[in-house]
Amino acid sequence: MKQSRLGQIGIPIAIIGIVVMMVIPMPPLLLDMLLAFNIAFSVLIMLVSLNVTRPLDFAVFPSLLLIATLFRLAMNISATRLVLVDGYAGKVIEAFGHFVVGGSIIVGLVIFVILLVIQFVVITNGAGRVAEVAARFTLDAMPGKQMAVDADLNSGLIDENEARKRRKEVAAEADFYGAMDGASKFVKGDAIAAIVITLINLVGGFIIGVLQRGMSMDDAIATYSLLSVGDGLVSQIPALLLSISTGLIVTRATTEKDMGSDLMAQFGRQRRAIQMAGGAVLFLAVVPGLPKLPFLVIGAAALIVAQRLPKEIEDAESTPVEEPLPTAPQKDSPMAIAQDMRVEPLELELAYDLIDMVDAGSGGDLLDRVRALRRKLAQEIGIVVPLVRTRDNLDLPPRTYAIRVHGVEVARGEAPAGMVLAIGDELDTLPGMATREPVFGLDAKWVPAELREHIALATATVVDRSSVVTTHMAEVVRTHAGALLSREDVKMLVDMVRQTHPAVVEELTPSPLSLGEVQRVLQGLLAERVCIRDLVRIFEALSMRARGGADPDGLLESARGALGPAIASNHAVDGRLSVITFDPLLEQRLLENLRAGDSGSYLLLDPLMAERIAVEAARVAQTAESSGQPPVLVCAQPLRLPIRRLLESTTPRTPVLSYAELGGQLTLVTSGVVNVAEVTAA
Repeated sequence: MKQSRLGQIGIPIAIIGIVVMMVIPMPPLLLDMLLAFNIAFSVLIMLVSLNVTRPLDFAVFPSLLLIATLFRLAMNISATRLVLVDGYAGKVIEAFGHFVVGGSIIVGLVIFVILLVIQFVVITNGAGRVAEVAARFTLDAMPGKQMAVDADLNSGLIDENEARKRRKEVAAEADFYGAMDGASKFVKGDAIAAIVITLINLVGGFIIGVLQRGMSMDDAIATYSLLSVGDGLVSQIPALLLSISTGLIVTRATTEKDMGSDLMAQFGRQRRAIQMAGGAVLFLAVVPGLPKLPFLVIGAAALIVAQRLPKEIEDAESTPVEEPLPTAPQKDSPMAIAQDMRVEPLELELAYDLIDMVDAGSGGDLLDRVRALRRKLAQEIGIVVPLVRTRDNLDLPPRTYAIRVHGVEVARGEAPAGMVLAIGDELDTLPGMATREPVFGLDAKWVPAELREHIALATATVVDRSSVVTTHMAEVVRTHAGALLSREDVKMLVDMVRQTHPAVVEELTPSPLSLGEVQRVLQGLLAERVCIRDLVRIFEALSMRARGGADPDGLLESARGALGPAIASNHAVDGRLSVITFDPLLEQRLLENLRAGDSGSYLLLDPLMAERIAVEAARVAQTAESSGQPPVLVCAQPLRLPIRRLLESTTPRTPVLSYAELGGQLTLVTSGVVNVAEVTAA
């Protein structure tokens, strides 16, 4: 908190002080202190640039570069004022001038010019070019990176928080390199300003010394050249350090270590190259005319360093490690035949030309995405999704995959090799094969993968093949979650609750309810896409309801009653729930036609009347969805389950809730009313 407070107050005051330095004369002692601080500050920036592991760890660098450049220019102005007015600018500038100039003014000026050339021509121009290229490529790659984050999120590799963090990093990276492209111009302009200021000090000091102070030409040249070179040098050393820092930042690749550690580690893996370099330098020692001692010392040192490097580093990377293969049963053994006979709960079959999607050697990541999908769905629906058995099927047409649940094919789609799926409305101008998105039936087109970045800049959404398959499988699992919940899974869930809430389980099973009856209730919840993670409240509601009988519909409704507010919240957007209701007269008529049967409650309706209700409910729901508000159908609690069964074939995606499940935390927005009288009149 103190550091944040210091930054909020200290930085603005420092910037204001820099501007004040440009117009108010400064005493030589204060100038000496600020010059020493400038050198120390530049050294600190360079050391931080060396030790960051990625450029974004020093994201404040572009702004810091501007402040440091202004600070240095302000001191140049103050020093120029002292040089021209008093002929003295403090001990730091005088000491640097004596150190460089020494006994020869010509040598001192030449050294100063060489330093300027090194900074301006070599380091500053190179860093500016790298920053410009990095900014352009980073901005061009930004849409593709954003789409990669969306694809990983859709396939379940990452969650929403991680996706938000990655999107923020992609935007921050683009902003950083864009800022660095502009900040590099500060360094170049500072080098030009240093040349101009030094010339002003030399010429202006010579004129003032001869005309105003009455100095001889030799004394004026000696005095003002010493001060000018000293001022230029004391400002160019920090400028050179900042130029080096700029080059280090923009050329830094993202790794897990600082630059020094990476340098030693990467050179340490080149034992053979260091040996060859040492031998080459030793060979130069025997060339006639060359001095032998320097080459002998350097060559011997290189060989000694190479000899001390461990051989295991190079050998471990060049020699692949053979992992023992898992022992599989023989092809004709009873165990192998039994495995082939077994019907898997969830299977993914691929055509022969889609095998590359599961081959890690070819870059296929489908299996990894399926594993991540199982973890994501476990959090979403509350069950452990069975292992997905992936196999090839030569009977499938090319480019085709199929998803099976308990041996029955429930979904099929296409994933052509070398293509990506573009989803949008304006796809006519894109080359490729027109198709439909397998989950929601949206207009889509398979286009060549090399056009992905160009498509990402348009209005279409681009999805890779693995994401298409995993998204399709996720929808299949959500739809058939009830069928995938086995008796063993229920036992595992019950045992899990027993560890934390033993009293709840003791009241529930094996009496008054068996595992089979609990399984039936959980399957009913999953069939309506209700998350069953809150097993404690579900079991508490079931134990209370079971005391009055084990009616399946009653047990299901009691479990839904316990989860009611959570169910409604899952369908709300920003606290607003779009609802469809029945006309009051129609709802009263349905209540009058409600009957109780052996398999639960049902509606005793004329078939034509039932068809009209289903068609009208589907029409109203479709109208609400087209306006961007996915609705829920709300009715009286006794009607909820019979209405759900009636509308299951026409509006499977529209949830049916009772008024008791809405709770009081949501704002209800009416999106339509189901009224059969209007249909009859039409």
